[in-house]
Amino acid sequence: MSWFLLFLAGLFEIGWAIGLKYTEGFSRPLPTILTVAAMVASIVLLGMALRTLPLGTAYAIWTGIGTVGTVILGIVLFAEPATALRLGCIGLIVAGIAGLKLTA
Repeated sequence: MSWFLLFLAGLFEIGWAIGLKYTEGFSRPLPTILTVAAMVASIVLLGMALRTLPLGTAYAIWTGIGTVGTVILGIVLFAEPATALRLGCIGLIVAGIAGLKLTA
């Protein structure tokens, strides 16, 4: 259950990171409210997962999920570059996440 909570926390992290772009400097009320709600949900779920998961592992995986998801959505939604080097680096992050999960 803790791994599932951690995964959800990572998804909410992606949500708030992407949401920041849509708030336009916190000048748009609805995107701002949704972004702040995603921030709170992400932290609460991370805290719940930390009841049983090691801190270092959980935090690294949480940020890794957020990083990978945000980069992928940045490519899809905002036409950010998808160079081979950039995608290779994302692959390294995914490998690190998998390694941490396997050793936890």
